Amino acid sequence: MKITEAEIINEGCATRVTWNDGHSARFHALWLRDNALDPKTRSSGNGQRLITVLDISPLTTIGSVAVAPNGDLSITFAPEAHETVFPAQWLRERIYDKAAANGRGWVPLEVELWDGALQKQVPTGSYAQLRTDRRALGEWLAAVRRYGFAMLTEVPCGSGSLCEVTDLFGYVRETNYGRWFEVRAEVNPTNLAYTNLGLQAHTDNPYRDPVPTLQLLSCLENTVEGGDSIVVDGFMAATRLRQENAKGFDLLSQYPARFEYAGSSQVRLRAKRPFIELGPDGEMIAIRFNNRSAAPFVDVPYEEMQDFYAAYRQFSEILEDPCMEVTFKLMPGSLFIVDNTRVMHARSQFSGSGHRWLQGCYADKDGLLSTLAAIEAEAVHEVAA
Repeated sequence: MKITEAEIINEGCATRVTWNDGHSARFHALWLRDNALDPKTRSSGNGQRLITVLDISPLTTIGSVAVAPNGDLSITFAPEAHETVFPAQWLRERIYDKAAANGRGWVPLEVELWDGALQKQVPTGSYAQLRTDRRALGEWLAAVRRYGFAMLTEVPCGSGSLCEVTDLFGYVRETNYGRWFEVRAEVNPTNLAYTNLGLQAHTDNPYRDPVPTLQLLSCLENTVEGGDSIVVDGFMAATRLRQENAKGFDLLSQYPARFEYAGSSQVRLRAKRPFIELGPDGEMIAIRFNNRSAAPFVDVPYEEMQDFYAAYRQFSEILEDPCMEVTFKLMPGSLFIVDNTRVMHARSQFSGSGHRWLQGCYADKDGLLSTLAAIEAEAVHEVAA
């Protein structure tokens, strides 16, 4: 990707850049000065800014602009006569001169919505390979980013081994449940997950703020009938709700729900967030859905409560629609990871005979996405070399 043309527009307040594929975009002088990549503006060690917005004159304009022989953009800013160069590909990846995102509930290009049709191509990796092959690790992490979940095989069956999987990309997030927690039938369970009952599709720990953004569940033993794991794309379910009931979608994204949990005398967790969380620009940010942990809704106006409950019910029905589900049976040595802000997981009921022993732990997406970005950057450098 190379720049072929660059011109100063709006009396120096901006520049229009054209690439070799004919695409063009405008950039403001203030934006370019703030995002300059030279050593006087950015640390060469970590890329952090060495200046603040107050160090940039509000009268900053583009004094001169030229296309370098390699296709990058060379700029001199006035009045400070500061010179800098922007790589053509770097600018192309950061174009903001484009149409605004359309509507409420959109998702970025790297996110792929799915339903039960994904059953035939569940993203799966091998732990043994991921430990030694960084490219394979990147592909597995990219699948988690794209689909919100992935499977893993050949995981050691030792107690706590799932934490070693987390070590591949980030850190375990310890909670009141411990560094990891057991999922098997108990006589007097503190959580419904510890019984042999079926579980409705849900996200975990919506009563925390911030919520754990990743959950891993690993199987150490499974000889029971039933107990299949189920995953549902919450973003796809919310998209269906928006298409079938636009007002209901707006109600579930406009008004917060409340969630709470009291596991012992020392634990009182509460949070207030909508079932469907949108960013200021309408991007789908997160789903929080857990019927067991929902507290009374007290933030919805009286006039809207009836319709709010109708939307709540319809969203639940969509989540329970079999065509939305991907199912699989965890066996010893297998594990799955879910984006706990997007993909809901469920479990079918299982019989009292035999044993079903899973272990779970929480982690966060920042570590996963950081590792993935580093791997992708390494791949780009290899190609460039």
